Amino acid sequence: MDVAIRAFVGFLIVLGLTRVVGRRELSSMEPFDLILLVVLGDLVQQGITQNDESVTGIVIVVVVIGLMSVLVAYLNFRFARLRPVFEGGLVVLIEDGQLIKQNLRRERLTVEEVEAEARQQQIQSLDDVRLAVLETNGRISFIPNS
Repeated sequence: MDVAIRAFVGFLIVLGLTRVVGRRELSSMEPFDLILLVVLGDLVQQGITQNDESVTGIVIVVVVIGLMSVLVAYLNFRFARLRPVFEGGLVVLIEDGQLIKQNLRRERLTVEEVEAEARQQQIQSLDDVRLAVLETNGRISFIPNS
């Protein structure tokens, strides 16, 4: 039972950590970030299983984490009010060609990063953007002026 509780707590910590880190950082991982992610996974595994390397312990951890993933997906689907907690919401970055600097700061984005993303989507100037939205997956969607 102790392993199940540690798996439950470990799942919640990883879920919380991904919400704190931010979607933009997770969508554009550098090699160093990938290494940190692997190290984090190993540390979480050690914290959950401790010295229990039995087959039963492994099964319990896998089942608890699998059930937690299914539960979060179900709650996210069933209760719209919980979606911002699990996924975050859409964030408007540009409206009618005007940058919303408060939202850029909150999402830790620079103007240069937004401009680079716009160029990749064939948009020459941010003045030509009616709406730019940071999606829940970390990508920026641009709606150009008509």
